[in-house]
Amino acid sequence: MLGNVLTAMVTPFREDESVDFDAFQRLARHLVDHGSDGVVVAGTTGESPTLTDRERLDLIRAAVEAVGGDATVVAGTGTYSTAHSVHLTEDARELEVDGLLVVTPYYNKPPQRGIVAHFEAIAEVSDLPIVVYNIPSRVVINIEPETITRLAQIPTVRAVKQAHDDLDEARHIVESGLDLYAGDDNLIVPFLELGGIGGVCVHTHVVGPQVAEQVRTYLNGDPDRARAIDRELDPAYELLKIQTNPIPVKAALNLLGHGVGGHRLPIPPPTGDEIAAVRGCLERLGLLVTA
Repeated sequence: MLGNVLTAMVTPFREDESVDFDAFQRLARHLVDHGSDGVVVAGTTGESPTLTDRERLDLIRAAVEAVGGDATVVAGTGTYSTAHSVHLTEDARELEVDGLLVVTPYYNKPPQRGIVAHFEAIAEVSDLPIVVYNIPSRVVINIEPETITRLAQIPTVRAVKQAHDDLDEARHIVESGLDLYAGDDNLIVPFLELGGIGGVCVHTHVVGPQVAEQVRTYLNGDPDRARAIDRELDPAYELLKIQTNPIPVKAALNLLGHGVGGHRLPIPPPTGDEIAAVRGCLERLGLLVTA
């Protein structure tokens, strides 16, 4: 529906911390030309908590302008406020996006019935397909299997980005009739083995062609090749563990010449040691020449 390989895009910033829309559009085009079936805009990787609503919507508009028609554009409209999420969804709906990524409400720790009510309210204002984003490591609570069953009954809830390595819970998502996307990049192959369709990825900023081949070969009946690619991508998984996302992936993009700039606080710039570690991973991937 939305593609097998989606990249959760970083948001480029200029030195004055304003959004660099030109760099963003160049990066979106690069990603689509190098393995991504679609892009996710204004998600956590895009530092969405630090973006104004206007910046979010302008980024979504810029993505549609840059790659719409050639790839899917999924708008991140989830926040910890249901009313705010509904408002963002209503605005995104007018921008011709292909789908919505809605994270579990974070920080306020609603009970499971509150999670269902949150998604029901968002679904009421749009007929766009919704990708539920379950990432308990960041939002503190997990969407339990019984809740997934209830969410699957909402007609526009079509998929789950599952950043949780519990294979039984991932299998339940598939059995509930929802598309299963790996929300952690190293889960793509394990989830494909359960009936998943691909991933909403960060490492595809730098290894998009390899990931596209990995997913394609698995779905075309060559799991051994997909697993071999998985082993080859170990440095990419290691890269993302160097520091909190998106610090390492932005450092990697800058080293590769994409010029995505820095961050907005509370995300700090990478240290010298972190940049050196990122460089080492890129060298092992064959993307930078060893110094």
